[in-house]
Amino acid sequence: MEGARQAGLPNCLAFEADASCLDSILHSEKMAFRRVVKGTVLLGGGALTAVFGIAQLADYRKKQVTLGCLAAAEPWRQHIQYELPSREAQLLTLQNTKEFDILIIGGGATGCGCALDAVSRGLKTALVEREDFSSGTSSRSTKLIHGGVRYLQKAIMNLDVEQYRLVKEALQERANLLEIAPHLSSPLPIMLPVYKWWQMPYYWIGIKAYDLVAGSQCLKNSYVLSKSKALELFPMLKKDQLVGAIVYYDGQHNDARMNLAIALTAARYGAATANYTEVLHLLKKTDPESGKVHVCGARCKDVLTEQEFDVKAKCVINATGPSTDSVRRMDNQEVENICQPSAGVHIVMPGYYSPDNMGLLDPATSDGRVIFFLPWEKMTIAGTTDTPTEVTHHPIPREEDINFILTEVRNYLSTDVAVRRGDVQAAWSGIRPLVIDPNSKDTQSIARNHVVHVSESGLVTIAGGKWTTYRSMAEEAVDAAIKAHNFKAGSSRTIGLVLEGGNDWTPTLYIRLAQDYGLEIEVAKHLASAYGDKALEVAKIAKVTGKRWPIVGRRLVSEFPYIEAEVRYAIKEYACTAIDVISRRTRLAFLNVQAAEEALPRIVEIMGKELQWSEQKKMEEMEAAKQFLYYEMGYKARSEQLTDQSEISLSTSDMDRYKKRFHKFDKEKKGFITVVDVQRVLESIGVQMDANTLHEILTEVDVNKNGQVELNEFLQLMSAVQKGYVSSSRLAAIMKTAEENLDQRNPIPVDRSGGGV
Repeated sequence: MEGARQAGLPNCLAFEADASCLDSILHSEKMAFRRVVKGTVLLGGGALTAVFGIAQLADYRKKQVTLGCLAAAEPWRQHIQYELPSREAQLLTLQNTKEFDILIIGGGATGCGCALDAVSRGLKTALVEREDFSSGTSSRSTKLIHGGVRYLQKAIMNLDVEQYRLVKEALQERANLLEIAPHLSSPLPIMLPVYKWWQMPYYWIGIKAYDLVAGSQCLKNSYVLSKSKALELFPMLKKDQLVGAIVYYDGQHNDARMNLAIALTAARYGAATANYTEVLHLLKKTDPESGKVHVCGARCKDVLTEQEFDVKAKCVINATGPSTDSVRRMDNQEVENICQPSAGVHIVMPGYYSPDNMGLLDPATSDGRVIFFLPWEKMTIAGTTDTPTEVTHHPIPREEDINFILTEVRNYLSTDVAVRRGDVQAAWSGIRPLVIDPNSKDTQSIARNHVVHVSESGLVTIAGGKWTTYRSMAEEAVDAAIKAHNFKAGSSRTIGLVLEGGNDWTPTLYIRLAQDYGLEIEVAKHLASAYGDKALEVAKIAKVTGKRWPIVGRRLVSEFPYIEAEVRYAIKEYACTAIDVISRRTRLAFLNVQAAEEALPRIVEIMGKELQWSEQKKMEEMEAAKQFLYYEMGYKARSEQLTDQSEISLSTSDMDRYKKRFHKFDKEKKGFITVVDVQRVLESIGVQMDANTLHEILTEVDVNKNGQVELNEFLQLMSAVQKGYVSSSRLAAIMKTAEENLDQRNPIPVDRSGGGV
């Protein structure tokens, strides 16, 4: 501790001296919680308030001990690198550093959180990630920063003080995350519709308890809505039997860019971080005095160049999420698995399915799960499922999970809103790493929170938990590393440590971007929210459009505010592949797979020029990105809605109508149409469309891939459109428009119309 005093760090001996006092406080808290919650059952809401009053008091007393320790600390200052080191420079640091204090394996939220926590304590820190930062579970969440209303319900119903503490911790972390990354996160009102009178007081007590647990960190107070007011705020809601609604607040964020912001902040503080760097095996050495074997680093490989090298470190932290057990087996092949992977599927639908600023919570689905229905990035996100699965680096959303979510959404939306399978713009599956605590006597039960475990050889494993608590998980993991390896370092510094882009961000930054650079308002708002104060750097490299307005900022696709300059800036943010750009630097793949595919050629062209890719490399990037969209982002499930086995379920009148429409294009009665046929009809009504675009449009419907669309394929398409399995079919829209134009140009003569008025 003497070294800590000399460094001006807080003296934590006082904290240690009060350990027994803390134990007493926590024991009292637990007993008080149990006694008073039992009373709640009899005494109702007033007793409930007393429960949380007592718990808050105990929590306050606990805080005073900790804050007394932190108050002695001098203001923390550490050198920040204003220019991010390149990936090549980071790799050289990994290779040439004699020994790091801590090497973290895993570039998800927890791993990057560990890197930031360790480097901010003055420890020499390295981090490696096999793929891209946030390429796994951390980019595939529900996008919420929340304490967990459902967990609080379980805490009360089961008299579970530990579950209560989990909610309390998550709500504290929620407040911190909203503070340190204000550009990437914001409060979101979430509506809980009520369809039975007796549920209103039940849900109201639960939601008010949620506010009370948050205490001074409550984002905004929850409130009750009448039926009419609920429908005014959420007009898509099912009206029948609606009693009213309760609105509460949680946080929402851009998860992949939040993860990236943590990684970039760690890099600016001096951590050597490298994506696409795979750990092949752990390095070990034997202590000559004790004879014990210790983990002392890892053999790594640059995935992009295949170069292998050693990274030496006094301590290794395993923060690999679903891959936790594979790294643990590198340490000890005999160790039993602790990870119980569970797949959670989400879908994205058009923005008109939800209000711009109001989410929806279904607290009890048909199988007992919870479904969120939330506005996100001008679209609507719905999920999640919870299905046991195998660990894979490339999870694929299942059609049955997509349909389950759609069914639950239908249960809450008005019958006026047709919830169509064809409206699913993107779908993905994320693997949640539920864990069994190896420190527990009961090794079969799933841990409700995260676990930190130190192996006999000194490998520190952090697993489980959730996005919201990444910072406290990282703090606990680094604390365990410091204790296990006798590092001289102070307490965590990450509470209140502002992340990349947050320092000079203001809610009106987008106005400056529009005024100073001539960006579209929508684009300016997007850049300000995605990059924070770094948006100015993106705007500076934006190319002139050649138009009167906007002056700069060429869009990648017309319907989304992503611009070409972001592709160039993404390379500075360690993007190495086209997939990195469409999925994690921008969120295009998560919002609309077809739009992402449309943007790919330009993205690959820009990256190829910046990174000097060969033509062969460009082709490989295009193919890899298309495979990613097809399997992992739901394109496969979407395309399978129309196959050569699809049924044709049309009425006789509809069948005749669609055959007539088809024959307007198939003048020769061949039984099929080609690009030439469609082009001929379009030119006759004054519409010009290039052959390549028409070929793409026909390919979407050409299920047997023979270069033409048969009558049967067209009828399958129109049947699928009627059922809602397919929406936004370009060929269907073109043929309908062309038919209407042709009919207007050729009115039916009166003498053949059968008379009439």
